[in-house]
Amino acid sequence: MEIGAIIYAFVLAILFFSGAHAATFTFTNNCPYTVWPGLLSGSGSAPPASTGFELASKATSTQNIPAPWSGRFWARTGCSNASGKFTCATADCGSGQITCNGAGAIPPASLVEFTLAANAGQDFYDVSLVDGFNLPLSITPQGGAGGCPSSSCPGNVNSVCPPELAVKGPDGGVIACKSACLALNQPQYCCTGAYGTPQTCPPTNYSKIFKGQCPQAYSYAYDDKSSTFTCTGGANYLITFCP
Repeated sequence: MEIGAIIYAFVLAILFFSGAHAATFTFTNNCPYTVWPGLLSGSGSAPPASTGFELASKATSTQNIPAPWSGRFWARTGCSNASGKFTCATADCGSGQITCNGAGAIPPASLVEFTLAANAGQDFYDVSLVDGFNLPLSITPQGGAGGCPSSSCPGNVNSVCPPELAVKGPDGGVIACKSACLALNQPQYCCTGAYGTPQTCPPTNYSKIFKGQCPQAYSYAYDDKSSTFTCTGGANYLITFCP
């Protein structure tokens, strides 16, 4: 066997026994406007190759992320450099650049959240509206085993957003919907203090509005049972904005 082939086989063996693999995330923009996806790694996870990029309407982009990894994705809207730095009308990460560089989305923002397991183990994923809503999105596993259901927020929460939660654009239209916790800052909506357990913090009239539009998505902090999904076997994932 040639030296090059020996080295290649050795590297493959290291990757196999260490459980290293990478999930391919495909981002598709079905919105009738450009979006700027943002990517944020959780504590202890290596940052992805890109932490933010532009995605035109009907365009697709891919990114490989080695497991184990945890983090979240979202889409910024209404972005420009008109002020001399890069800013967005919704879900801005505040970096002043297209890349978010370790900064998360400023609420309100629709999120997809992942925990990728090493060695093609059990991944966890969800769509979250705990930080509010700015656009519909979905997660579709590709490959994998163990059921691997899709999860989505297909509804337009902005269309039913109460005035006290609404974020309006220059034309007066609703461009995002705050969570009740963010807008009203009361413990019964934030699940804090005396309301800090699943038993003392049930769904509210506000969270039910989000749940009505997006039954599979997290609508408030303790909305676990109907909103967390799993997949084993090293799946890849399709993230669609405006599915």
